[in-house]
Amino acid sequence: MINTKDNKLLEVTGLNTAFFTGEEVIRAVNDVTFTVERGEVFGLVGESGSGKTVTAHSIMRLVHPPGRIVSGRILFEGRDLLDLSEKQMEGVRGSRIGMVFQEPMTALNPVLRIGEQIAETIEIHGVRQGNGARERALELLGQVGFEDPEKRYIQYPHQLSGGQRQRVLMAMAVSCDPSLIVADEPTTALDVATESQILGLTRGLVDSLGMSMIFITHDLTIVRSMGRSVGLMYAGRMVERNRVEDFFREPLHPYGRGLLGSIYGFSGSAKRLKAIPGSVPKLSELPAGCKFHPRCPFVMDVCKGDEPAMKEVAKDQWVRCYLY
Repeated sequence: MINTKDNKLLEVTGLNTAFFTGEEVIRAVNDVTFTVERGEVFGLVGESGSGKTVTAHSIMRLVHPPGRIVSGRILFEGRDLLDLSEKQMEGVRGSRIGMVFQEPMTALNPVLRIGEQIAETIEIHGVRQGNGARERALELLGQVGFEDPEKRYIQYPHQLSGGQRQRVLMAMAVSCDPSLIVADEPTTALDVATESQILGLTRGLVDSLGMSMIFITHDLTIVRSMGRSVGLMYAGRMVERNRVEDFFREPLHPYGRGLLGSIYGFSGSAKRLKAIPGSVPKLSELPAGCKFHPRCPFVMDVCKGDEPAMKEVAKDQWVRCYLY
C-alpha cells in the first residue's frame, strides 16, 4: 500500500489522557502517536492497564470525568476530532467511526430487541428510516452470519450466546458504512472455536466493506493473523510501532522480545518459553526513565534517568528505547 498522506485515514499525534483523582494525576495515555491507513488493520497490543482501551475511548471522545484528554491531535478524515463540538462528534460516532465494545452484554440494551437496536442506530444517523431501517437491520444480521435474521431480530440480548451478541455488535458497528472500526478486545471470554469464527467474520467484513480497523487485544497471535501494522503499548506509552511481519521476525523493543519469548519461545525452541520478570507497574507508581527498565535484561544507567523518545529506526519502524 502506498504510504502517502492522502492514504492516511487516522493520525493520532502526541495524545495525552489523564485521570484527575484528588491531588493525584494518573497519566493513562502518554505521548501516543500512530497512523492508520485506509483499508488497514492496525493492531494495538499490550497487557491489561497498558492504556489500549483509554486510547480507543480518547479517539471516540468517550473519556468521562475524572478522565480528560489533556493534549494531542486526533486527525480523522482531515478533521481534528478534538476541535469538534459534542454535537458534531455525535455525528462521527457510529456514522464515520464504529465501535465494537469489549463486553457485549453491557454494550447492548437488555430491554430492547436486538433488531430494534440495530435499526435505531441506522435511523439516528439518517441512513434509512422506518421499514428501510428494519430491512437494513435484517440484511446486516444475515451478513454477520445469522441463518434466521427474522428470528434473531425479535430476540433480546439475554437470549443470545456471547458470540452471537458479539455478532450483533459487529452488525451495529458497520450499519452506517463507517470508514473506521475500533474493536476493543471483541473476543474476550469467548471459547476458542467462537473466537475463531468472530475473527474470521471481522476480517471478512473489513475486507469486503473496505474499512480500516483498530483491533485492540492482549493476544499477539490475533495480531499476527489480523493486522498489517502493530503498536505495542506499555504503562501508557507506545513503545514500538512496526509492520506485523517485521515485529514477529525481530521485534525492536525488549518488551516485545519478552512477550514473544513468553509465548513462542523466541529463543528458537517452542519448549523454552521465557517469562518476563516482575510485573507491569501501577500508573500511579511509575519508575523514572524508561518505564520498562526494572524488567529489562538490557537495562543501562541511562535508562534509569530520562525517558527515551520515540524514534524512527527504519521506514515504518519506530521504537522508544536507548538501544537504538
